[in-house]
Amino acid sequence: MKILCISDQIDPVVYTGAIKARFHDIDLILSAGDLPMDYLDFIVSSLNKPLLFVLGNHDGNPFRKKSPFQGAGGAYTGGAVHIGSRTRVEEGLIFAGLGGSRWYNNGGNQYTQFEMRLAILKILPSLLLNRLLRGRFLDVLLTHAPPLGVHDRPDRCHQGFKPFLWFMRLFKPKYLVHGHTHLYDLSEPRVSPYHATSVINAYGHYVIDTRA
Repeated sequence: MKILCISDQIDPVVYTGAIKARFHDIDLILSAGDLPMDYLDFIVSSLNKPLLFVLGNHDGNPFRKKSPFQGAGGAYTGGAVHIGSRTRVEEGLIFAGLGGSRWYNNGGNQYTQFEMRLAILKILPSLLLNRLLRGRFLDVLLTHAPPLGVHDRPDRCHQGFKPFLWFMRLFKPKYLVHGHTHLYDLSEPRVSPYHATSVINAYGHYVIDTRA
């Protein structure tokens, strides 16, 4: 399976009329936050593939009452599906989503380390059910912020979440896909191992080939 991961930047490589030819073999799309809904809608309508997303710290609250974008089951009219604080099976893989960034100025989608631990506890029952029924907790954790000490920055806004570290050690997802950390230097690492997990920065776009 090939997964197109996107985050934080409207990437001209993706946002083009050539998207169908360039990404013709993509099976699923993951958005790690801070992208406008019309960009996600463009990708879904162009590739006609499932798109799962979490919210970033700049996304506000698109789930406000009577939102024209929200459909049944957390899906938007364009076909993108919000998986923040929930799990979902798609294309044979198990996904879980944890959106938002570290708390830094009391804005929307910002959380303390303790609040992120509570968010993980919220999805714990479904993770345990996956382990019972499918033999594994999950395959991919989709977040906005990175884990503490992996692809993060020293300032409070861009520091990672410490709970993501024990999450990876305990539940062993194959991938943790995040955004939030912008990549301006091509020498910066985009993929880093942490125990059994590959931590991937989706800034702009990145393609995962699960067969590799």
